[in-house]
Amino acid sequence: MASNYTCRACSKALMNFIHPVTSTRRLAQKSSLRKPFQSLRSVSTSAPTLYHATPSVSVSVQEKSKIAFTPPNKSAFVGIAQELRKRAPLMTETYVAYGATKGMFLECARHGDYKIPQAQEKGAEIPTDENGAHVGVGSGWWYDMLGLTPTFNVWAQITFIHMYMLQVRFRMFPSTHAPVWTQHLINHAFYAAEDRLVVWHKITSSSLRQKYLKDLFSQWRGVLLSYDEGLVKGDAMLAAALWRNLLNAREDIDYQKLAEIVGYIRREIRRLDEATDDEVARGSWRFGEDPGAEAPSVMLQSKLMKEGERA
Repeated sequence: MASNYTCRACSKALMNFIHPVTSTRRLAQKSSLRKPFQSLRSVSTSAPTLYHATPSVSVSVQEKSKIAFTPPNKSAFVGIAQELRKRAPLMTETYVAYGATKGMFLECARHGDYKIPQAQEKGAEIPTDENGAHVGVGSGWWYDMLGLTPTFNVWAQITFIHMYMLQVRFRMFPSTHAPVWTQHLINHAFYAAEDRLVVWHKITSSSLRQKYLKDLFSQWRGVLLSYDEGLVKGDAMLAAALWRNLLNAREDIDYQKLAEIVGYIRREIRRLDEATDDEVARGSWRFGEDPGAEAPSVMLQSKLMKEGERA
């Protein structure tokens, strides 16, 4: 039977016979590829003449290998970041504020910090107070001297007092920067609050956590309004705001301790006012001594009290 099969040798001979020019080109290409690779080992940085660049510079591979690699200095990156911040402050402000307010919030939250050991024990029941709120274990002036119970709401109110003082200082920043710092501080606070609800209070329901956080945000708005009013109208008004928010308007309170908190807020706001913007924006701000340090000044009699005694 006839077949269309053609052997490989016959096909190759036929192609060379039909295309002699093509075969010659192929041989030339093969011979050029067989040249020693040593002749190609040079690097040229010359640009095409179309761009009217500088004269070409050739560097051999051996000379190039002798050039030592110098890792970039850390200070160079710092300098670049500082220059970028000078030239585009609004672009970089949110990143600076985010990192700085993180440390500031941790400073605000540590004063009322507490833990619930039972939350780390499997099957253990978390103790509650008469209102059904989870009770933890905390220490410091606010719990030991003022007599507050370590609960989630108390922690939030103590944290809000310190956040408020920082926010008062943020208002002195340029008008384009102040809202950025305030918002980041609030964001850190509510992220931490939700985390605390999960870790220490075992509230795994997202809808229930959102309910707590919405109520907490309403409290924060009330704190801003009442403390601003007290800051402007006087110590008596500020003490009344603390009594309502921090002490839940209880009747059995120590008024001297309440006055110490008022003095504490006044003192720390004055410290923040005297600090420069750079000192505050570093994110390493620390509040001074606890409100108990204001006891000697609280016990001093005012001029009006002395005049009343003389009369």
